[in-house]
Amino acid sequence: MTEMFRDKVDINLTVNGEAVEAQVPVGQHAVDFLRHELGLTGAHASCEHGVCGACTIRVDGDAVRGCLVLAAQLDGSEVWTVEGLSETDAIRDLQEAFVARNALQCGFCTPGMLVSAQELLSQDGVPDRAMIREHMSGNYCRCTGYEAIVDAVESVAQQRAGKAKP
Repeated sequence: MTEMFRDKVDINLTVNGEAVEAQVPVGQHAVDFLRHELGLTGAHASCEHGVCGACTIRVDGDAVRGCLVLAAQLDGSEVWTVEGLSETDAIRDLQEAFVARNALQCGFCTPGMLVSAQELLSQDGVPDRAMIREHMSGNYCRCTGYEAIVDAVESVAQQRAGKAKP
């Protein structure tokens, strides 16, 4: 075992609204901590280079790649995963739109897509299709094509703004 994984640090954080205390290897990625230590398997470890977006989580209000953040860096942070956002109904409308627009197939990328979309929709204003494409460009999907994903996010953006699109 390398020194990076032998040495451990104590962390205190809030995950999906609940206080968590843990001792983590200094080199463990946040996505691995969430999946293996806390059983929150929504964020997926995939490319491990921050390119695909499958591991997207929210840390202190910002969507980040869980494979690029060390668990030790989460000390003192507020972390939200797709599970927590689902349980609080924060993304219920997005989930329903993804289903209605057939914006998911295998589902591997969907948690990261939902977390990224929620971050975009939590900002002021109603994003247009170009803004949605730009924001979601860091999330890869190999199944659906992106048009249905953009349609789903756009429909929720308009619905939340009171301009529901038929």
